[in-house]
Amino acid sequence: AALNDGLRSQVSAALKEGRVTPTELCQRCLALIKSTKFLNAYITVAEETALKQAEESEERYKRGQPLGILDGIPIAVKDNFNTAGIETTCASNMLKGYISPYNATVVQKLLDHGAVLLGKTNLDEFAMGSGSTDGVFGPVRNPWSYSKQYKEKSVPKSHSEDEEPNWVITGGSSGGSAAAVSSFTCFAALGSDTGGSTRNPAAHCGVVGLKPTYGLISRHGLIPLVNSMDVPGILTRCVDDAAVLLGSLAGHDPKDSTTIQDDFKPFELPNLTDVSKLSIGIPKEYHAPGLSSEILALWSKAADLFKNAGAKVVEVSLPHTRYSIVCYHVLCTAEVASNMARFDGLEYGHRSDMKDSTESMYAATRREGFNDVVRGRILSGNYFLLKQNYEKYFVKAQKVRRLIANDFVKVFRSGVDVLLTPTTLSDAAPYTEFIQEDNRTRSAQDDILTQAANMAGLPAINVPTALSERGLPVGLQFIGRSFQEKQLLTVAKWFEKQVQFPVIQLEEIKRHDNGVLQHQKSASFS
Repeated sequence: AALNDGLRSQVSAALKEGRVTPTELCQRCLALIKSTKFLNAYITVAEETALKQAEESEERYKRGQPLGILDGIPIAVKDNFNTAGIETTCASNMLKGYISPYNATVVQKLLDHGAVLLGKTNLDEFAMGSGSTDGVFGPVRNPWSYSKQYKEKSVPKSHSEDEEPNWVITGGSSGGSAAAVSSFTCFAALGSDTGGSTRNPAAHCGVVGLKPTYGLISRHGLIPLVNSMDVPGILTRCVDDAAVLLGSLAGHDPKDSTTIQDDFKPFELPNLTDVSKLSIGIPKEYHAPGLSSEILALWSKAADLFKNAGAKVVEVSLPHTRYSIVCYHVLCTAEVASNMARFDGLEYGHRSDMKDSTESMYAATRREGFNDVVRGRILSGNYFLLKQNYEKYFVKAQKVRRLIANDFVKVFRSGVDVLLTPTTLSDAAPYTEFIQEDNRTRSAQDDILTQAANMAGLPAINVPTALSERGLPVGLQFIGRSFQEKQLLTVAKWFEKQVQFPVIQLEEIKRHDNGVLQHQKSASFS
């Protein structure tokens, strides 16, 4: 079953040898998208475009001229990346119906490598959230809610066949992309990561989530949330596949002045056999309030795994971590206030029918177009940027950000190669429980372990590690040195091989679809 194979090792070879065609692969994925529609992972499915791209890929294979490993591979893209000819909504009324005239650089690079774009995935409105529950198209459901593993552990409230299970969230804000990869509807997906929005849903959905170093991948065409922290993220079912995508996406972009100037050389990950030369740092501040005993035990077990294999495991301190959430809130809302100013109803997007005056049209447009979460962040940001508050809040937050970044520099200079931390405080919460708290409270809790890496601009990756007592995925995070993605991914690949994360068994999907899901044998490609 080609849907389960590794991109580099097997799928690309299967396509070259003609054992499966790009069109067949695309059709299987599109059928799965229909079967799993109840997950609400996709906002837009570009079926016609995808099939056309698959046909073009097939012709290249027939000529013996594929464009590379990604040629003919079905992928999905979070709906805050611009895509020419395909609607880009950011899950907001403000951009409903908006079709961009150009592709984001990362989207264009994927298409240039022959990838097949299946569609755009669901998210929190304008990527502001940590549950993928606040978009205008409704919440995304975690595929693990319908897995055999979760069903066996959860106690049903009723024996009725028709009653909805107590489904859990995907995390966010890239929940649609994580769910799409986890449920086999695509081979890889793009997310965005501002404070953990790729790693958080990756942990909850049992997939690999990579946040590259800031500046390694172009942000051009990614609708901005926080310019100084936004990074396109990569979601796959194994670490090797994340390296494949990184090789296609990284490098200088003249349209984004924050990208690196040097050319990026794609790499193939080695199979690490000797970890004795590695130094793994365990930051004590990541033993945060609210960290579940289950995840704490898993974190400790992972540290012992490295220690027993011969690696040096040392406790380190990142003393300014405890200020990072407050600091992040100030900087995030300030940049949001600036970035959201472009949505005024004049150039593109929603425009109110209010015609009393230009000012009233502006106000009505933004009131109708944005949800409460977005409006709340704009309000907070503008408060922090007031003349009398600028030095007191914004400038001070920037200084604290520098201290947070320096903490990481000192730790890595001390000889530590990679930091090992939890990704989330617990496994995925049931939707009914998650929505009891407001977006700001939830985001502050859920980003606590991930957003410091964004403040420092460092690469970080979530690796699915084990199932919780409830039968849900739990991941651990590795944070690496700036621009040392190869080392980070090599360590992550070694760890992935040791833990052997179990396969998702999506048998419950059959109840929602009369057909039989035949391509669910493996949770990873390779």
